Amino acid sequence: MFGTATMGTSRDINAVAGRWADADGVAEGVRQYGADPRHGLSSAMLRDRKTVLMDRLGWDLTSPDGLHELDAYDQADTLYLIIHQRQTGRHLGSVRLLPSTGPHLLGDVFPHLCEGGVPQGPDVWEITRLVTAPGLNRAEALQVRRQLSIALFEHALAHGITRYTMVTHMPWLPSLLSIGWDAEPLGMPHGEGEAAVAALQVMVNAETLERLGQAWELPGQMLAETIHIGREGALAN
Repeated sequence: MFGTATMGTSRDINAVAGRWADADGVAEGVRQYGADPRHGLSSAMLRDRKTVLMDRLGWDLTSPDGLHELDAYDQADTLYLIIHQRQTGRHLGSVRLLPSTGPHLLGDVFPHLCEGGVPQGPDVWEITRLVTAPGLNRAEALQVRRQLSIALFEHALAHGITRYTMVTHMPWLPSLLSIGWDAEPLGMPHGEGEAAVAALQVMVNAETLERLGQAWELPGQMLAETIHIGREGALAN
């Protein structure tokens, strides 16, 4: 899901092309393994997840301290792609990626959404916890989601991922599809009204990455850094 996105499409939002920026700096992408509330960027990401998913959307999730949102899939080796402002440590948007060959939401909780079975394999990963920071306006949030989209495709092409799967609430489906991904349903929606959910798969290829990068004026590398979060803090590679 798109975090702060609501019903409707992104096509009516006048987002600025290029990377999000303000007087304090430009948004950058980072690949991070592990999430620890004691670490600055992790704390900001998990706080925003709690604000968006629990406080605003009312999801029945877990907050161990009343400040951060964490669940059983947030492990020491879990992968996150994060758009942040390096100068201030501000979290702008993020997504959690889970391998389909291990525990993941579609396989564990939502297999009934896939008519032909849950896609699995080393080249299939699941998109979860896609949020944008609650302080962004709609145009800024779309700009950050575009950077996340580029980061997702960059990561996939560099690591042999050919498909992403995800579960989305139906009210956000138009906004999701209008981002420009080559997506297709995995089955019929389940539920009613705003509670209805569906499973999708997003096909990854270099042509889509090039097309989106040109359309959004986002050339070049988005994921410039990889961080491993350990017991003693962050170690950058």
